[in-house]
Amino acid sequence: MKILEVNTEKTWRGGERQTLYNIQGFLQQGHEVELLCRKNFQLHQKAKELDIPIHAVNNGLQAILYLIKHGRFANIIHAQTSSAQMYGVVSSLFHKTKVIYTRRVDFVPKGFFTKLKYTRTHKLVAISSAIKTILENFGLKDITVIPDMAIAKKLNEERAKKLIHFRGWHNKKIIATVAALVPHKDPLTMAQVIYHLSQMRDDFMFLHFGEGDLQQEIEKEIAHLNISRWYHLMGHIDDVEDFFSIFDVFVMSSQEEGLGSSVLDAFLYKVPVVSTNAGGLKEVVEGSGLVCDVKDAKALALSINELLNDADLRKDITDAAYENVLSKYSLQTVTKQYEDIFKQ
Repeated sequence: MKILEVNTEKTWRGGERQTLYNIQGFLQQGHEVELLCRKNFQLHQKAKELDIPIHAVNNGLQAILYLIKHGRFANIIHAQTSSAQMYGVVSSLFHKTKVIYTRRVDFVPKGFFTKLKYTRTHKLVAISSAIKTILENFGLKDITVIPDMAIAKKLNEERAKKLIHFRGWHNKKIIATVAALVPHKDPLTMAQVIYHLSQMRDDFMFLHFGEGDLQQEIEKEIAHLNISRWYHLMGHIDDVEDFFSIFDVFVMSSQEEGLGSSVLDAFLYKVPVVSTNAGGLKEVVEGSGLVCDVKDAKALALSINELLNDADLRKDITDAAYENVLSKYSLQTVTKQYEDIFKQ
């Protein structure tokens, strides 16, 4: 089978990483895979390591023109983003190839043209039941749930230890999140969480890996709450998984979340998780971590504190989470689910 993966995002976030994982899985199963992506951005650079045909474009129009001309040579066009879905649908009058779209966000779709785009997509995949429900409420049918996946890599633990040594954090508990500074990740609530936690204890540091449009707002909130002693904005860091080796607790404060693939990394590297019940987070974390209501900063802080104080609880939930991620979110399991759909 010849599969054309389409993701033209400029960012490097969960969806771009999952695009690479999908490619790896399909290659392992002997399929031909090509990638249509944005030129000279991170997905383009990282995909070069896979030794596959890459078609790099500068904008959406070039992506549509590529699909009009070459889309017919693929058996499946797999759109990984909303923009990619639109490009595949707009060009489908020319290439006639089946377009499958994997939706990763739990924003509510609106409008006639959005509905038209979805009805002209041949198959819809949602990465969580929460997203499937949103699409069904929009009037769409025949939606298959296939989650994101987690792939273990050998961590560069020395890299993480150097950070601890450089900052002088040897005797500190390390709490962390990997989340863009954007509204649906709700970093302002995260600042409130760390404020409440600082009222309970003083032996921790909080590391926030990610960047985004709310950078200035979160900096102001950190200053306003006087928590700069504990709250450290780390920005975007390549191979951020290396730092999971030093995390004592992983936290998600999202108010909207398709699934939260960084939680799967925490499961994989046996870091206990505290999260909100936003979107797909609830179904992923329940039974494998501690779950709190959206925007309940105090409950999140209390849950973090509980985990830091209770070694038995940490072991119980990390053991359960590890078994969960291996059974439901492995490369082999998820790839097989996609293969079944593609063959249909």
